[in-house]
Amino acid sequence: MYTPRAFAVDDLPELQQWIRHTRLAQLVTFGEQGLLASHLPLLLNSDESPNGTLYGHLAKANPQWRELQNGAEALVIFAGADAYISPSFYPAKTEHGKVVPTWNYQAVHAYGTAEVFSDAARLLGVVTALTDRHEARREQPWQVSDAPADYIDGMLKAIVGFALPIERLIGKRKLSQNRSPADIAGVREGLAVSADVRDQAVARLISQGV
Repeated sequence: MYTPRAFAVDDLPELQQWIRHTRLAQLVTFGEQGLLASHLPLLLNSDESPNGTLYGHLAKANPQWRELQNGAEALVIFAGADAYISPSFYPAKTEHGKVVPTWNYQAVHAYGTAEVFSDAARLLGVVTALTDRHEARREQPWQVSDAPADYIDGMLKAIVGFALPIERLIGKRKLSQNRSPADIAGVREGLAVSADVRDQAVARLISQGV
């Protein structure tokens, strides 16, 4: 990921927090079958390996797990808030007109080589942790144990798990830091009045100075 110094984020706890806040990541590999990508919910264990370890699972019918098993390097993309930035937001537009559109966003790229596993107990641990995480805010959370045990056993046989120790992390926060204070304020105000909640989210990030 192209990351000018002004937009780079190197703080490990902050990057790990971004990862945890991303509900669906993109797993990308390149191997014998070329480029493959899957959209997956993932878990981060920050106590394993210096940068943390990602856990997830793939359907056995998905050929990407074989690329992981064969040692292909994986890229995992965690996309955060994003917003289109109109030149009309900038006071500089009326001053000299030398402005163009751009995009503000946050993203983390994690790289590593995964271990693939099919042990039923270990798989059950991963799917249980994922389920508990995403059911936690519901009034009556569904639990894996709510389903018949033989049904769950059959479902576990249809997936493979993976553990991916993160070898490299690249974080980028592009929130108009390269613009003048007046232009930054214009971007924040322009996004804040948008009806799009995604624009409003970026406006809040700019307001927080993060």
